[in-house]
Amino acid sequence: MWPLWDLEGQGKGSATAKSSLNSVEYSVFQKLLADSMFGAVLNEKPPIPSPLVNLPTSLRAPIVPDPVNERRKHSDLRVARRASTIARLAQVISERAVHPGLRHTLLVQARRLEHLANQRLEESGGLPDPSEAPGSEEDSDV
Repeated sequence: MWPLWDLEGQGKGSATAKSSLNSVEYSVFQKLLADSMFGAVLNEKPPIPSPLVNLPTSLRAPIVPDPVNERRKHSDLRVARRASTIARLAQVISERAVHPGLRHTLLVQARRLEHLANQRLEESGGLPDPSEAPGSEEDSDV
């Protein structure tokens, strides 16, 4: 979260506040895009290109209660939730005409699923060596 104390007290209709917010939103979007391991930010629509500004120091605070976070952070659950999201997106895409942005979202979600699945496979010890599998020639008494 980036606090914008200098905009406090400015009304909704303030052209200065709107211009400042557009620049901050675009700057945040560009920062997140640059920091993204997937080169993408899932946003309903890209922000209006605006002059880049220096962002204030960001603040961090948990928004998900610890017990919920503990349940949701398990790798297998994250893989399952991501796959479910992909299935819902694919269903929506198959049922109606959609903008290219939604197809891009599907692609990014698929990349994230691949990353999570690879990460989980590594956490679990990776693929077994086929030569060590039961029934391989080395284990055979024939």
